Amino acid sequence: MANNEETRGLKSLFDWFANRRKSGSTTPERQEREIADGLWHKCPKCGVLTYTKDLRANQMVCMDCGHHNRVDSDERIRQLIDNNTWRPMDEHLRPTDPLGFRDRKAYCDRLREYQEKVGLIDAVKTGLGQINGLPIALGVMDFRFMGGSMGSVVGEKLTRLIEEATQRRYPVVIICTSGGARMQEGMLSLMQMAKISAALERHREAKLLYIPILTNPTTGGVTASFAMLGDLILAEPKATIGFAGRRVIEQTLREKLPDDFQTAEDLLKHGFVDDIVPRTQLKQTLAQLIDLHQPPAPATNPSMAFLEKTMTLSSTAAE
Repeated sequence: MANNEETRGLKSLFDWFANRRKSGSTTPERQEREIADGLWHKCPKCGVLTYTKDLRANQMVCMDCGHHNRVDSDERIRQLIDNNTWRPMDEHLRPTDPLGFRDRKAYCDRLREYQEKVGLIDAVKTGLGQINGLPIALGVMDFRFMGGSMGSVVGEKLTRLIEEATQRRYPVVIICTSGGARMQEGMLSLMQMAKISAALERHREAKLLYIPILTNPTTGGVTASFAMLGDLILAEPKATIGFAGRRVIEQTLREKLPDDFQTAEDLLKHGFVDDIVPRTQLKQTLAQLIDLHQPPAPATNPSMAFLEKTMTLSSTAAE
């Protein structure tokens, strides 16, 4: 009799826990709603749900599989630049439609649509700031604005940033993410490759440091110019980096390319990038590299200093 009562008691307890779990479980509809509201984030690689606040604290890197989610320019600046040190540059520059270009819609309408949707004037933010107390000139491309494509405004803002850094003797860091040159501006967009490269050459002649960070994706004219001109070239894990698209190359060569083709890991293996740095370690790595490459203070010659001091004392005694 006692055994039967114990069995019924245990069954009731299990039923209570089962009902409690069932009532507190998240339905697929509720789960989708919470994801849509931004409370949770579903990793596109492993499918794990992560509380968005925790994911942001880990710099938008999946804590389960290490997937680097794409982040916007504002988030990049928050991740890298010390608090209250960011000073934006050339925010007034606006793109125009010099060719009167039209595909499925007019280029001027497309620009207006992206500006309203993304909240940016164009695909890059530039400015001066500090990383762990070290001064830096930083450019951050934003893939949300027309795929981070490089038009006249992007080229002009990056060129002005580099020239300002050369004048101030600051290192330059550019976060690259782009589909390439902006076709709606034709030859004018391609001219930006040469303009930025020329500014970087003057920066190099001044013996100053330039580090591009290649993120997912970095392709086209950006890869063919300033993304590959760094003194040290860093990349994020699994980033797609290349010039022409994989499908175009396969059709041209008529052969199957390796699965890791145009990945950061493949480029590191072949010497096209210097290191792959996880996003969570990027700020500290940049700070160390910038600190190591700080221009040394002018050396003082002890004998000359002694001679100058002696001459000064002699002049004083004579007076």
